[in-house]
Amino acid sequence: MIPIYSQKNRIKFIVVIIALIIGAATITYTNILVSKLSEREQELVQLYAKGLRYMINAPSDDNIVFIEEEILSANTTVPVILTDENENILDSKNIDFPENIADDPEKVNELLQRQIEKMKAQHEPIVVPWAEGSVNYVFYKDSDLLSQLRYYPYVQLMVIACFALMAYFAFSYSRKAEQNRVWVGLAKETAHQLGTPLSSLMAWYEYMKVSPKFENEPIVAELWKDIRRLEVITERFSNIGSVPLLRDENILQVTQNAINYLQNRISRKVEMQVVTTFSPDITAKVNVSLFDWVIENICKNAVDAMEGKGSITLKLILLGKSNIALDITDNGKGIPKSKVDSVFLPGYTTKKRGWGLGLALAKRIIDNYHQGRLYVKWSEVGKGTTFRIVLNR
Repeated sequence: MIPIYSQKNRIKFIVVIIALIIGAATITYTNILVSKLSEREQELVQLYAKGLRYMINAPSDDNIVFIEEEILSANTTVPVILTDENENILDSKNIDFPENIADDPEKVNELLQRQIEKMKAQHEPIVVPWAEGSVNYVFYKDSDLLSQLRYYPYVQLMVIACFALMAYFAFSYSRKAEQNRVWVGLAKETAHQLGTPLSSLMAWYEYMKVSPKFENEPIVAELWKDIRRLEVITERFSNIGSVPLLRDENILQVTQNAINYLQNRISRKVEMQVVTTFSPDITAKVNVSLFDWVIENICKNAVDAMEGKGSITLKLILLGKSNIALDITDNGKGIPKSKVDSVFLPGYTTKKRGWGLGLALAKRIIDNYHQGRLYVKWSEVGKGTTFRIVLNR
């Protein structure tokens, strides 16, 4: 499967070429059939004209009856209009008249004149010599069958294109769903594997807490913080693939708590602050564990962009009556305009180490789980970047 997937662009190109070849062959073959059928219809009209010529010089009434019944009446598909040399209509055949004008000679004549113009655009009229040196004209156009056959390959190609487009989207959705199942399975397995060492650490913590040997040792308190952190990480991985529970939380307090934890675990040369433009008791619907993860991923990327030195500002803003925005601004390297749409793609990273999943996961958490939005609000190379998170109140 890996070699095939790695060659997916080449395979797509080959499939497109094959589809174009099939389409071209279909059009060519159909056009050949149309040409042959058109020749047959022209021969039929020529026969109709010859029958008219013969009737002029027919030696007997029996021959006239035979020609009229066997030749002239044999044409049941090709629309034909017979006129004199001044294009005055003498007769017509296989022309459909609307019911509302069938009994109105003037309107019938107008319709036939319009049909003559259309016929002229398709075929040259056939000249039929008549009595005393005069001539008649036989105008005709393609039958309905020939017209349908002429446009059939294009309709067929449109149908094939629609099915191909549907198949493409179905394949893309299926592939994306399969990838999501793999990530969900990996996340839940990671959470499961973390359970065993976490239980062991909790047991050691309980032992050290009651042991006189470790009394008043700061390492015990730090161990408890790390255990709590591992529990939060385990909960995050467990929540992936499940519908998280959203609660009305004090968004200022949640944001401040996330920053307080990060502040002691990043470079001391990075200043972090939370600013709000509204009262501190405003709430938003969030899952605290997952929302902390989003802030952590964005801020850690900002620290890397600033190379461990600079400032990060988190600003809370009300957006109307139903939304809250959190703008996270750094003064790092910034993102080139050509890369702004790529930063949320899985695997995209500018670091030598890393999977490139932090921002992709953050966007999924906000867009899919919180029904909000995460996007790059502003970025300029050499000046910094602002990520905006939009949440529901």
